[in-house]
Parts: sequence; C-alpha cells; structure tokens
Amino acid sequence: MQPEQQREAVIVGGGIAGLTLALCLHERGVRCQVYESAPELRPLGVGISLLPHGTQVLAGLGLLGEVQRRAVAFRESCFFNRFGQLIHRDPAPEDWRQFLIHRGDLHELLVDAVRQRLGAEALVLGHTCTGVEQDADGATAQFADTVSGAALPERRADAVIGCDGIHSRVRRAFYPDEGEPVFSGVNMWRGVTRRQPFLSGGSHCRVGTVDPGKMVVYPIRDDVDEAGNQLVNWVAEIRDPHRGEVDWSAPGRIADFIEPFASWRFEWLDVAQLIEDADVVYEYPMSDRDPVDRWAFERVALAGDAAHPMIPRGSNGAMQAIVDARVLADALAGGTPITDALRAYEDERLERVNAIVLRNRTQPPDFLIEEVARLTGDRPFERLEDVIGADEMQELLDGYKRVAGYSGAALDAAARRGPAA
Repeated sequence: MQPEQQREAVIVGGGIAGLTLALCLHERGVRCQVYESAPELRPLGVGISLLPHGTQVLAGLGLLGEVQRRAVAFRESCFFNRFGQLIHRDPAPEDWRQFLIHRGDLHELLVDAVRQRLGAEALVLGHTCTGVEQDADGATAQFADTVSGAALPERRADAVIGCDGIHSRVRRAFYPDEGEPVFSGVNMWRGVTRRQPFLSGGSHCRVGTVDPGKMVVYPIRDDVDEAGNQLVNWVAEIRDPHRGEVDWSAPGRIADFIEPFASWRFEWLDVAQLIEDADVVYEYPMSDRDPVDRWAFERVALAGDAAHPMIPRGSNGAMQAIVDARVLADALAGGTPITDALRAYEDERLERVNAIVLRNRTQPPDFLIEEVARLTGDRPFERLEDVIGADEMQELLDGYKRVAGYSGAALDAAARRGPAA
C-alpha cells in the first residue's frame, strides 16, 4: 500500500498569524511555505500585550524562553481615571504567563524560528498575492512582484490560507464588494519612549476614556541603556472624525493629539512628558470589518486579521490570530479531508471570534473606566467604594476574559486538549 502523501499548505502573509501557523503546521507534520508581500523585513510597530492564551500557544511551540529573553514580564493591569486616580488593579494570573513585548521583537523571534525549523526557503519575500483559484484536487495562489508588479510563478498546494491582514487579497476573492474597513470614529497615535520604570515595572495601564482622551501605557523592553531605562509603549486615543490611511506604519504628529493630555502629570507618571520624549510616533484610525459568516471556502481559508480584523482594544487581535494558528493546524493534521478540516476550524473559531469583534466595539476591558466616569459625572472621586463595588469591577473584566478566551477555565481546557497527535 502506498503511504499517504504529506499534506502541504501555502500561507499568504508573513505576519504573526502566518508565521505562527507555519510553526504549528511544521510541528504537526504538514509541509508549508509562507509568502510575504514585503520585499524586506523591518521591525515595524510598537507594543503588544502577549496575553495568556497567546503565550500558551507559543510555549507549546518551545518559544517561551525566547519570549522571556526579549519581553517584559507582565505584573498587573491598572485602570485609572483621567485624573490619575486608581480605579482597579488586576494582578497577573498565578498559573499562566503573560508578557509585554515590542511587536518587532515578537515578529523577529517567529521569523527566526521558521527559518531555523523549516529552512530559509520557507519564508518567501516580495510576493504580493493577486488572487486564488481552486479545484477538487488543490488550491493555487497567484503572485506579483511587490516592487515591479511583474507576474511571478503561481504556487499550488493542498490548501491556501490567507493570513494577509485587514487588506487581505485572499479575503477579497470571496468578498469582492466588501469595501473599506469600518472606521470606529476614534483615532489612535502610538509611540515608544525611553524612561525609568514606573509602578511595578511590568504594569499595563489604561487611563481615561476617548472623550476627551485615553492613554494605554506599558513597558516592552527592559534595560535598554546603561541607565536602566525601559522602552515604554504608549497609545493615545481620541474621538476624531478625521480618518487617515489604515496603515500601521503611517507617521503621526504629536501636535495633532497632545492637547487633551497636556495636563496629565500624575504622581506615578508624567504622561505629557512621556509623549513629548517619544522616539517615534505612528497614527492609525481604529478600524475593523463587519463579521462575516464564512472563513473556509473548500480548500481556501482565512485566519488572523484576514478573517476577523478587530478594533485594537483588549490586546486581542494578535492573540486570536495565534490561537487560530493552533486550531487550524490541529484540523489540517487530523487526517480528515482538507475541506472538512477547514470547515472544522471555522466551526470552532468563527462564532466566538466574531463575538470578540463586536465586544471590542462596545465593551472592551477599559469599559470599566467609562462606567466609573459615567457614575461620577467624569469627576474625581473621594471614595471609590461609594461609586462601584470591587466585585462588580472584577466581573466586568472577567466577562471580557470569558468572551476573549483567556479566562482560567478556557486556559485550563486548552492545556488539557494539547496539540493534535
């Protein structure tokens, strides 16, 4: 009897979703190759909070040591009103690791792991996907040179997986009339600043609301110089009808957003100075897409932001992409027909992640701050316990964790399940 031929997948997109998927597939014995549109890899972006469900997958891939070496250990989530008053402190979970890391560092360690484990040829640069085709026996991705626009050889495999982000060409093949991403009406400016550690040295802080202005601040690299400074990631969010380009690398100007934060000089952090001292600033219109009812189309499927782009709140977009990779790899390695495997992945992930997309529009974790602002008339409080109970605040946070898939029960269930054999 002839041995069954090893399965193979083409992955379109070499971001966090595509690279994690490549590593998961390789671990499970499925051959794959990643095609990335960028002609060269650069450490773009700023910070990312590596939540426990994402860390769990990366640890399963043997990458925990590399994450620890590059990242800052998460110690607590802190919620403050715009007057710098502490509303709630949510400590790090005892049983599950969580980290704060530069997106470029996370991407680099994934690139290194793919090249070391799968070979240098596993990641192909400068290939922009122009379309996909499929038949009963396989699927084909078509490419053009990113720089010249010239047609490149197409690539055929058992399946094509679109991990090519919010502007996905693979998604466009199945949703050609979808149009532009949905703008939330909130703009964000992101930057990094070198400064001494604040609070615990591993605190993820949310301050204020988008009306009149909100900040997210946390460290992403330790000991960046001989003075013991950290590299601190910050995000400013303001309700603003102006919509810029939906591009993570678009440069921003401090003068366009500093006004609501100019007086934010708290005992625990001088926010205005943090912004003024930034090494780099990017602008991004907080956008997502309306949830769709299919990610799997016979031998082609979507994952990560190509499947479920969400407003960047709750630090959850990249985490859901990482979990997608594990579930999709498990399905493809399970021995069922390709079309059934992709459908099983969709059945497990689509409904729950679409719920997160919608939750991020209305009740992300910082909804807690909005609720306190509403109850106090957006004024300083004297005794927080007279405004809202500790149990009620914790339930607001735990509700988001349950929806997002990193409650203690969800993490325990994922650990018991483990990877597919």
